[in-house]
Amino acid sequence: MIAIASPLRLRLSSEALVANWRWLAKQSGAAACGAAIKADAYGLGAREVMRHLAAAGCRDFFVATWTEAAALMPLAEGVSLSVLHGVGACDMIAARTLPARPVLGSLDQIARWREGGEGRACDVMIDTGMNRLGLRVEEATGGALDGLNIETLLSHLASADEDSEQNALQLEAFRAIRQAIPARRYSLANSAGICLGADYAFDLTRPGIALYGGTPRGEAEGYIRQVVFPEARVLQVRDVFAGETVGYGATWTARQNSRVVIANLGYADGYLRCHAGSGSATWRSRPLPLIGRVSMDLTAFDASGAGVIEEGDWLALDYDLPSTSAGSGLSQYELLTGLGRRFERYWV
Repeated sequence: MIAIASPLRLRLSSEALVANWRWLAKQSGAAACGAAIKADAYGLGAREVMRHLAAAGCRDFFVATWTEAAALMPLAEGVSLSVLHGVGACDMIAARTLPARPVLGSLDQIARWREGGEGRACDVMIDTGMNRLGLRVEEATGGALDGLNIETLLSHLASADEDSEQNALQLEAFRAIRQAIPARRYSLANSAGICLGADYAFDLTRPGIALYGGTPRGEAEGYIRQVVFPEARVLQVRDVFAGETVGYGATWTARQNSRVVIANLGYADGYLRCHAGSGSATWRSRPLPLIGRVSMDLTAFDASGAGVIEEGDWLALDYDLPSTSAGSGLSQYELLTGLGRRFERYWV
């Protein structure tokens, strides 16, 4: 096979990933701290994220689908994997075969598991106000769960990243569920929920975005470290003279003779047009503002005064999640999961 180098790469910091998990574990108090690695660990690569976090002591992992679960086999000894989307009719062979638990979220799924789950342990999702997945409280307390071997009973906070009254209401609802339904463990808090305090931790927390460098609430500022560092190769360096324009729509005009670098990067890679006006990169710590519109796979940066940049050099995109989210209007989740497969991912 011919080895071909990608013009895009994601430098991923295993040290920052583990440091983030350890901070979240400390904030979780006596509760175990798991990890949401759905959507290929928010785009970082679920297998590698699981490997790094398991080595650090994480034992509880969560994916969305059975396809994601199958891709992580075989599991390391002592590792627990749960499938958040439960079990559909077409999932039963995988659910009976793989060493992972479905998170049952509907009466139909419970009936299916009773019939075909062979008495194996399961997790159960209770809806306490999200109205997304999960049994309604009255369904859960009305006998639907009687006799199930429930490992973890979960619910999910809808507004934990805000100072919302809904947080306290969901907490009280989950406390009542805990008293009414027996399970080995109870879990409510996501990344933002961990920041709400010890009352939300119960037995197991399930951070996601904060593991990967996102700041879910103000309490995490200064503690969560950047994990993902996108880099793009310079395709061309060109002179643009005063009065000339750059890119589609001629949205940027050079006020003076300028040096412009064209990076092998664009919205097809998940670097969207909304970065225009706020996006930037660096080269040897020198700032390069984004100019003009982002194209499908080309983006221009102003390199005037940045030194001698040459074709083939690598630019580091400014991609701190909280600040990039504020500048672009994209959520921190979109910024991570949108980065495309043309980025070569490598861990340092």
